[in-house]
Amino acid sequence: MSLVSHGRRGLFALAVLSVFAAPASAQIARMDPKHCRGQPEIKPLEALQVRTDRGVTSFMVEVADSEREREYGLMCRRSLPADRGMLFLFPKAAPQMFWMRNTLIPLDIIYIGENGRVVSISRNVQPLDESGAPSAGPAKFVLELAAGRAAQIGLLPGDRVLHRALPHG
Repeated sequence: MSLVSHGRRGLFALAVLSVFAAPASAQIARMDPKHCRGQPEIKPLEALQVRTDRGVTSFMVEVADSEREREYGLMCRRSLPADRGMLFLFPKAAPQMFWMRNTLIPLDIIYIGENGRVVSISRNVQPLDESGAPSAGPAKFVLELAAGRAAQIGLLPGDRVLHRALPHG
């Protein structure tokens, strides 16, 4: 989930990317997918709801609220049920960029502003793709779901995400 620098151009690209608060550190090496080891499931799972024009959809999510949990995210997981996800909590709203180092399943990455509304969605981000999926604006929360779920539930920018860590209203 990080980019490799190559000379000055690579260092410039790395400096530009450091503006984004990515969930993974360059210190996490690429792993052979056959022997990939991520973090254990973060428990307890917590209830989260997404409110769209189609209605309310409920999920049970792991909450990644420490730097280490955000760094590893869903790395090395081999599946993600349709009713599950991972919610990343950041200390403050900022532009975010996620990439898929050691991530073996395709994901929808939903960027959420500090007001609890969806800022942008990176749909069907492919496994092991390190090109990066940036938010379209500042996000304090990021929700990862199985690829295709955002489209299935009709999730769009401006929709509300409900969880204990997000503002109500």
